[in-house]
Amino acid sequence: MGQFRLIGILEGISYIVLLFIAMPLKYFADSPNAVKYVGWAHGALFVAFGLYLLKVWREYKWTFGKAFIAFIASLVPFGTFVLDKKLKKEYPASSL
Repeated sequence: MGQFRLIGILEGISYIVLLFIAMPLKYFADSPNAVKYVGWAHGALFVAFGLYLLKVWREYKWTFGKAFIAFIASLVPFGTFVLDKKLKKEYPASSL
């Protein structure tokens, strides 16, 4: 669970950087490389989040609904931070 939470936090950070730093740099400062590299990192972290989500879903016997909410959290800005807070309460033994 700790690894899943860590990947979630990193994925959330990369999403925020992509949306609020790299995208404005691309369109307002004519710097498309920011989106290229941050986007690549975010994409890799998103895939890792999805794979860890499948692992956690199976190992912790989550319902489809719970796994679906966790997936939706990865699509919403700041969603993984809210998910992490909930998981920290539900699984206090899991550390980052």
